Amino acid sequence: MTTAPSPAPATDTGTVLRADGVTMRFGGLTAVRNVSLTVGVGEIVGLIGPNGAGKTTFFNCLTGLYVPTEGTVSYRGTRLSRKPHLVTQAGVARTFQNIRLFANMTVLENVLVGRHTRTKEGLWSALLRGPGFKKAERGSEQRAMELLEFTGLAHKRDHLARNLPYGEQRKLEIARALASEPGLLLLDEPTAGMNPQETRATQDLVLAIRAQGTAVLVIEHDMRFIFNLCDRVAVLVQGQKLVEGTAEIVQADERVIAAYLGTPVEGMPTAPDDPTDPDGTTDHAAPTDATAATDPAASTAPTAATDPAHAAAPATAPEAAATPDAAGEPDALDRAAPPDRATPPDQPAQGQTGDTP
Repeated sequence: MTTAPSPAPATDTGTVLRADGVTMRFGGLTAVRNVSLTVGVGEIVGLIGPNGAGKTTFFNCLTGLYVPTEGTVSYRGTRLSRKPHLVTQAGVARTFQNIRLFANMTVLENVLVGRHTRTKEGLWSALLRGPGFKKAERGSEQRAMELLEFTGLAHKRDHLARNLPYGEQRKLEIARALASEPGLLLLDEPTAGMNPQETRATQDLVLAIRAQGTAVLVIEHDMRFIFNLCDRVAVLVQGQKLVEGTAEIVQADERVIAAYLGTPVEGMPTAPDDPTDPDGTTDHAAPTDATAATDPAASTAPTAATDPAHAAAPATAPEAAATPDAAGEPDALDRAAPPDRATPPDQPAQGQTGDTP
């Protein structure tokens, strides 16, 4: 890596991204509920949470792919447009959870696509291919090669994107995002499917991007990657921000542990359908003794004391002959016999004849 990305000019020395009360509803489903988040200049912020917590939906709200139902998103003090290409032009770039490269284009051509918001040439300039167009084209190609050097892909500039190994395709997607010269880079699970060596290389790459002043907001399920990389971490659970702070604060929070292990604790967001039972695991099948004492319906079941039909039937001859073992338990055959195969009272037991008195 020989050169580095050039971030967009700063107009706000404190905050790059500010999301206030972002809510996203799809019909009756609230995927993101009142989430607020800030990212400072040169800061790396992590966004974690179980699957289905609303992380990617929140990313889509930030980048204009979704229009939030409620809330605002601002970049360097200016409210972002609701059109994705204008969000990119403002200085916010992103990668995707599922790699979205132009498979039949070369590595260099994929990076050049990311330059479209930083070139001024129009239709007539492209058709006439005058001196101004050729100069802009040379400048874009030079910048693209710098980014390929930065990500370690310069030697594969003429390879088709589909022929790259998985880890290098991830790098190429980051290089294409950097081609728009963003001040904020959003990474959606950049190490998904990578081995430990590739994950370490991606961590070094993100740190190098931050070293040039580009802020980073990253979604990831690899906790070691997140906690080693990020200055702050925010946790989403069921579309709501549960906690935000340093890696130490998040790791020590019992609600975060419960969110990943599936055990609810006090203070966790719950599903709106049944606030008292977020996991839907409450057993309503059998009443307890206390319930039976207060609920007449629970105490109407017949028992051996009130219904002679429920009294224990006398043991049959084979059952009476069963001898306990040394521990005072029936032998192995009796323990293995399923209860639904007991000998009917009107038929002889196996090994007996009908003449046995």
